[in-house]
Amino acid sequence: KIGALITFERAMPLDEFIQTAFAIHAPISSELITTIFIPKTPLHDGAVIIKGSEIVSAGTYFPPSDNPDIPKYLGSRHRAAIGISEVTDSLTVIVSEQTGQISVAVDGYLDQDISKESLILYLEKYLQN
Repeated sequence: KIGALITFERAMPLDEFIQTAFAIHAPISSELITTIFIPKTPLHDGAVIIKGSEIVSAGTYFPPSDNPDIPKYLGSRHRAAIGISEVTDSLTVIVSEQTGQISVAVDGYLDQDISKESLILYLEKYLQN
């Protein structure tokens, strides 16, 4: 299974995180996102940041949440996604490397193991201009 962390910038700029990551500046494509997250490649551990219709960076690291209520079984990807959602208005999609399950973090909240239909609803609700 391949894990992933994909963060969508909304109204609040993510420039401080983009500047410390690897610049991509490429159109969004499933092929590029898949390539970035292949295990043991240089960028697969961090997040991809999407701004509008462009992948702007990869290998981005976010501060993990220090919320003590987060279940212990959640790993660093989920903690980073919750962390960035606590300090910005971004939306982050997490794909678990262990289970392949999809989760979404937004506004400090993590919705785990969601369906493809639920993911589409999140994207439509939070990313439409």
